[in-house]
Amino acid sequence: MVTFSDISDYRDFLKEYYDRKKAEMPFYSYRMMGDKLGLDSSYLYRVLKKKQHLPAHALPAAKEILELAGREAEYFDLLFSAAVVKDKTKKEELMAKAVSLRDVDRHRLQAAELKLLENWWIPAVRAYLELNGGVVNHKQISKDICPPITEEQAKEAVDTLLEVGLVKKMASGKLALTDAHLTMGGPEKKEAVRKFQKQVLALASDALDNIPVDERNISTLTLSVDQACFDDLGDMLREFRRLVQKRVDSAKNSDRVMQLSMAFYPVARKGEVGSVNATEDAQRESK
Repeated sequence: MVTFSDISDYRDFLKEYYDRKKAEMPFYSYRMMGDKLGLDSSYLYRVLKKKQHLPAHALPAAKEILELAGREAEYFDLLFSAAVVKDKTKKEELMAKAVSLRDVDRHRLQAAELKLLENWWIPAVRAYLELNGGVVNHKQISKDICPPITEEQAKEAVDTLLEVGLVKKMASGKLALTDAHLTMGGPEKKEAVRKFQKQVLALASDALDNIPVDERNISTLTLSVDQACFDDLGDMLREFRRLVQKRVDSAKNSDRVMQLSMAFYPVARKGEVGSVNATEDAQRESK
């Protein structure tokens, strides 16, 4: 299925949908898809060949059959508007807004790279190298990582990052990052991710005692929700994470490496899901 990063023309969504339906049902036709969009088959054919644009009245039906909602629907609308507008400046503004909705580029980890998640400080060292301009000083790295690690651990982290290709050596001897963000895929990766997340959450707990309050931001919220609210909050957390990554990409003068942990889990259940009303039981903790 096409994704945000794959396309810059809204009609590619429609073409991918038609091709997929045709592969599933050989008898699927332009007429059948056109009926759903309120278009005749010949007009739809020209749209998919990018010789025509969808009429505005067909947009809601298009997003419905494509099952687009939220950010994806907004992205589709922006691409449509950019495609049909005549003014060049306006077109560029609309495309810029659309691009801002795309997911950040990620590097998908392979099995050989699982060692990155064996210890929490390896990704931290990677971020630190970007912070200090790629200068490799194992002694300094070991002191600046929080909590401190050994020089041997710092060296192992740098060697691992080089081995898997997530940093590369420059002619100057400094290191440069090769990808901005990481993601895991495949069921075989679950245990490694779980182990890494346990380490990170333990660091968050330690931070309550060991990091000054003005250098951290930790808060809790206890909520009573129904299933629909639970699903919506999950979507909101995923969107927040995307926005955080976008904002980090625009940072110009980074001076610290931060770890952000988000946990959303049940602490009580009953036979029927409770009320959607939420009650705050803890605000940002104070000094």
